[in-house]
Formats: sequence, C-alpha cells, structure tokens
Amino acid sequence: MSDYQEPAYQATTTTGTPRWIGLAVGILGAVSVLGLGVGAVALSHTSSIEQSTQTSVRQATDSLNQRLAKEDEINQQLQSDLKVVTDKLNLTQTQLVAARKQNKVVSATVDKKLTGLESNMNTQLATKANTEDLNKLGGDVNGVRTDLDATKNNLQMARSEMGTLIARNHDEIEQLRRMGQRDYFEFTVTRKAGAAKVGSVQVELKDVNTKKNQYTINVLADDKSFEKKNRSVNEPIFFYTGGSHAALELVVNKVTKSSASVYLSVPKAAGATSASNTSSGQ
Repeated sequence: MSDYQEPAYQATTTTGTPRWIGLAVGILGAVSVLGLGVGAVALSHTSSIEQSTQTSVRQATDSLNQRLAKEDEINQQLQSDLKVVTDKLNLTQTQLVAARKQNKVVSATVDKKLTGLESNMNTQLATKANTEDLNKLGGDVNGVRTDLDATKNNLQMARSEMGTLIARNHDEIEQLRRMGQRDYFEFTVTRKAGAAKVGSVQVELKDVNTKKNQYTINVLADDKSFEKKNRSVNEPIFFYTGGSHAALELVVNKVTKSSASVYLSVPKAAGATSASNTSSGQ
C-alpha cells in the first residue's frame, strides 16, 4: 500500500434562504405598490382641487371685473349729473346776483325821481302863480305819482330765490307784464277736469288744504313728471324745459276746495314758443 493518501474532503452543508426574507420582500413590494397607488390618487385629487380653485378664482375675478365696470359706469353717470347740477347752480347764483343789483338800481332810480319831483314842484310852485298853471302842474304831479306808486308796488312784491318778482293777484301780474322782462300765462286748474296744459307744460291739481293755504300738484314737462307736495300759496316752483338755462316759474295765487288759480312765468324766448304751442294746441 502506498503511503500517499488523498485528503478527505469534509462535506459542507449548504443551508437554504430563510422564508421570512421572502415574506419581507413581498410585504415591502406590496407596500411600495400601495404607496404608489395612494400617491397617484393624492396627485389626482390635488390636480382636481387645483383646477377647481382656478375655476373659482377665474369666476370670482370675472364677477369682480363686471362689478367694477358697472360701478365705473354708475360713477361716470353721477359725475355727469353732478356737472349738470353744478352748472345750473352757478347759473342760478349769477342770476340772483344780477337781480339784486337790478333791485338796487331800481331803488336808487325811484329815490332820485322822488327827490327831483319834490325839487321841481317847489320850483314851479314858487314861480307859477295863476290857477291854470297850478292845475296843469297838479295833473303832471298826479301822473308822475301814479307811475311812482306802480314802481313802489313792484318793489313791495316779494322776490323769489331766483330774483324774480312774485305776483300775488291779477293786478300784480299785469304790472309784471308791463315791465316786459318775462311772459305770464294765467289759468285755473280743477281737480275734476284733470291736467291743464299751457304750451308744453301740463299741471294737475292733486290735493288742496284750504285751512293752511297749501296744495299738492303734479307737473309734466319734457316727458318728465314731478310732484310738489304741501306747497304754500304764492310760493314759486322753478323747473327747466327744452335745455333752457333760464328757469320757468309756476305760482299758485289762490286755492279752493276743488281748484287753484295759477300763473306760469317764462323767459321771453320760451314765452313766444309756449304761446305758439298753445295756439296750435287749441
């Protein structure tokens, strides 16, 4: 036998992979898939919320823009109305100042006439001795006195806030007519007869309080109607028609249970138009 012997190889035992590792890998895989699903759902939900938010913001922005546009339109209209009112107020103030100046001039003229008349009378009475001259002088004095009385009556009339003289009866209306500054139209309004028409203006008597001398009327001019409630007798009502810068003046002089005596005062140019309209309407 040979002394050489092959070394004996020790058998090695190969151990298999434990089962728990496979389970762990499977669980991790399932968790990963679940996480991907949840992430996808969350991403989709987030996208939906973002789209909904953008839509809401866009709608709110559109609504706000519409409101701003409407507010801007209203603001422009208010500015336009304010300009019209401001222009009319400036014009009214100018007319009032002019009326006050005119009143001062008339008063000064009357005082000057009275002073001159007294001086003239004294001079003529001192130089005229016969009865004929005195009678003639007396007639001249009476004529001048009548004119002065009429002027004094005009000065005693109340003035409106626009500076116009307010007539209280037919005689005073005639005095204003003779002054020639405006045209005057007298008429009567009854509750049963409905609206009374003067040119392009219609006046309707709505109510009367004879104890307080008050009335309520409705005025229609230029297709615009406005009501004046509980106004007093001889209290003027001003309004504008046809784009005129000069105001029309309506005054009620007397009221009964069923009627009112009224006059309408208009500027000369507008008065001619009103008279023409009245003639064509009859």
